[in-house]
Amino acid sequence: MIKVPLTVVGAEQLKAELQHLKSVERPSVIAAIAEARSHGDLSENAEYDAAKERQGFVEGRIAEIEGKLSNAQIIDPSTLDADGRVVFGATVQLLDMETDDEVRYQIVGDDEADIKLGKVSVNSPIARALIGKEAGDVAEVQAPGGLREYEVLDVQYL
Repeated sequence: MIKVPLTVVGAEQLKAELQHLKSVERPSVIAAIAEARSHGDLSENAEYDAAKERQGFVEGRIAEIEGKLSNAQIIDPSTLDADGRVVFGATVQLLDMETDDEVRYQIVGDDEADIKLGKVSVNSPIARALIGKEAGDVAEVQAPGGLREYEVLDVQYL
């Protein structure tokens, strides 16, 4: 079984979503199905069909999250000792050598990735180019718009 890397924050978010699905969404769907059933003929009951479809989604998401958590390798970036190298969970300050813009990314698992929050997937081209680099190194990233170069300014394990 392949372990999926997850930060502590990412694991907590998944656990919170799982708790919400089990304690709020699942009972809500069950109540909606019961309500729709009480209306009689199920063969032409759109409410019943919609509730059953929602139940399938909720149960599927619960199973998906439970699977991810059972296969997770939870990594706390603050406990890492990577000698200044970029590793999973690290937060990296970069200089875009073409535009002189500074950007900051944390390398996280696929489920946690959110570019708006500065979190990039460990499987993304930029993260793959950065892994193993340290401050002062230049990473070449094959981006959709062509080759980009980033200088690693700082690596933190927060």
